[in-house]
Amino acid sequence: MNEMEIYGVYGKYLPRVKEFVMNKIVEMNQTEILRKNEKLYEHLIGRVKTEDSMIEKCQRKGLSLNSKSSLTECKDAIGIRVVCNFIDDIYRVVNLLKQQDWCNVIKEKDYVSNSKQNGYRSYHLIVSVKTDFPGIEAPKNGRYFVEVQLRTIAMDSWASLEHEMKYKHNVKNAEQIGKELKRCADQLASCDVQMQTIRQVIHEND
Repeated sequence: MNEMEIYGVYGKYLPRVKEFVMNKIVEMNQTEILRKNEKLYEHLIGRVKTEDSMIEKCQRKGLSLNSKSSLTECKDAIGIRVVCNFIDDIYRVVNLLKQQDWCNVIKEKDYVSNSKQNGYRSYHLIVSVKTDFPGIEAPKNGRYFVEVQLRTIAMDSWASLEHEMKYKHNVKNAEQIGKELKRCADQLASCDVQMQTIRQVIHEND
């Protein structure tokens, strides 16, 4: 397929929607700091899913290879990761996003409180963003979907390692490695809770 073909004429707008959402999250953080609150996050990362990745996903899900499938049935063409210092910060960002007038949260999965079986922890949101760009459903003021993943630094480090191991072929002792990764995930989760408790104690003494 030609470059951007699966996204059709809408592909050129995806980086601009990504930047718009990232800028809005930056503004949210700046507002919190001006209010003398703790910063919301440590790192903010965004990406537009590559053509090849989106084609693979559509094929895996049995979807047609077109812009409607890639932008409305798959809702993660645009992805943003918010890496926070503490668990509470994840929920602060989630609650603030739900209050914004520039987006609507249409789906959420809390893998922080309820981790996946392999130990994966993260908070996933799908937000709908109304734009000034053409979209699948409207020639003007089109709606685009963005997946927002929120993690602590520990969760993000673990997920990066697990992802690297998962996509390596011919890994020996894969079952044993999976068990060790799960143990690491549990230990990091315990550290996250301890760090959260320490911060709360410090604030109680302010």
